[in-house]
Amino acid sequence: MTVRYRSLITDNARWDGFEFRASDIVISTPPKCGTTWTQMLCALLIFDGPEFPGPLGEISPWLDQTVRNLDEVRSIYRDQTHRRFIKTHTPLDGIPIRDDVTYVVVGRDPRDLLVSMEHHWANMDLDRVLALRDEAVGNDDLDTLPARPPVSDDPVERFHEYVRQTEYTGAVNLRGVLHHLDTGWKRRDAGNVAMFHYADYTADLPSELGRLARVLGIAVTETRARELADEASLSRMRTRADDVAPNAGAIWKDTAAFFRSGGFGEWRTRVTSADLDEYDAAVGASVDADLAQWVHRGRIASGIDPAG
Repeated sequence: MTVRYRSLITDNARWDGFEFRASDIVISTPPKCGTTWTQMLCALLIFDGPEFPGPLGEISPWLDQTVRNLDEVRSIYRDQTHRRFIKTHTPLDGIPIRDDVTYVVVGRDPRDLLVSMEHHWANMDLDRVLALRDEAVGNDDLDTLPARPPVSDDPVERFHEYVRQTEYTGAVNLRGVLHHLDTGWKRRDAGNVAMFHYADYTADLPSELGRLARVLGIAVTETRARELADEASLSRMRTRADDVAPNAGAIWKDTAAFFRSGGFGEWRTRVTSADLDEYDAAVGASVDADLAQWVHRGRIASGIDPAG
């Protein structure tokens, strides 16, 4: 039995009855960990280049997002003849697990994720989100959703809330991010679960694209991997934002701003040593030491390879 995850913009019950195919790829990530980046890498490998049969968000729509009609999303996947790659922000304990499907889980330093998520929400047109949700599923159920905590105007307090929130509310918080990644970590020895990291994409994208190709059983030379990786740079994706950003032209105030050049360590300006001690204690209480190292540094910098 899967865990239920339901919020304003997602409902994993939409997986119920989904007709999988052998060779499907499920990209399962917490938000702002490199989801679209990973979709882009999959598309470049599957189509052997940057020319896709449609916008990335139409080729690989977020299955459990509630701002689109479920029948419409399922019909998109049902009609595809190429190898499918399916986007979700649901942890692996909330979606069906099949031996003939490949699951790609992507992580990022949760502190960087928080900063990126704040920019993400600031760029989102919430009125438009609610209007699209009303068209897709109706908004009569809003009072039955998990209650979201108020969001402080103080970035320091937002960091505290992110660390201290322990209940699932649909809002992104530290324990939810760690739990999501832990559902992949605990299955990492399975032959069909692979873990990637935002920091590794940043450090050596051609090598990570090549590693993804091996996971997916797609042959690619080192030279071709470098060529394809050039098409997946953040600057290149920003120039193609209307084609590769999710929900392009629908819910963003600025579609190109979706591909913000998120750095590393921007959170340092808002925390004290006591805050970091509290953060480290929360991480230590949530995941094992190896996963904690990998989550914060990635495979390359930590030397910890989830594949063993």
